[in-house]
Amino acid sequence: MALIAVDPRELATIVTTLEMTRRPPLRPLPASPLRLVRWARPESAKYRMLFARVGGPWLWYSRLAMDDAALTAIVHDARVQVFAAVDPAGVEVGLLELDFRHEGACELSYFGLVPELAGKGHGRWLMAEAMARAWVPGVRRVWVHTCTLDHPSALNFYRAQGFVAVRRTIETFPDPRALGLLPPDMGRHVPYLADGSDNRR
Repeated sequence: MALIAVDPRELATIVTTLEMTRRPPLRPLPASPLRLVRWARPESAKYRMLFARVGGPWLWYSRLAMDDAALTAIVHDARVQVFAAVDPAGVEVGLLELDFRHEGACELSYFGLVPELAGKGHGRWLMAEAMARAWVPGVRRVWVHTCTLDHPSALNFYRAQGFVAVRRTIETFPDPRALGLLPPDMGRHVPYLADGSDNRR
């Protein structure tokens, strides 16, 4: 057993893959003032803005690093469905992305709400909406992944919804704050080491 050094300009995380191989029992949709709106062929800038608002605090970065051509190739694909969760004032406060590009499977590619809504039951509502859309005829597996950079309750939330952990991997990648994709004070639960400072101070 040994400690492995990580470059100060990189992050390391443990990724857990979870899956369902049968549709969960139908339950009443949890009450929520939010509504889900399909974004067909979203504009790159609009998509990235919501992606950063929802995922920035947890250091989501992959879609911020893509150029427009790579991003639109994914989110404009007919087998990928992008939804925004919208509050009563019409403000986008959540993101759900379903990927059906692999036969017989649906990935919850991105699932999340802005941090201000955490712990208020909206996650259960969003998951119920996700399940209703993911389990279409022909789908035999729905899967999702989370990591140790995510909200500390994320893994247990997915397990409580019926997902089963099946794989664990270690991922290293450039710190998006060091790349300028996110501000240095984002993701305050993870110290920013690229410039020798610690953004938790």
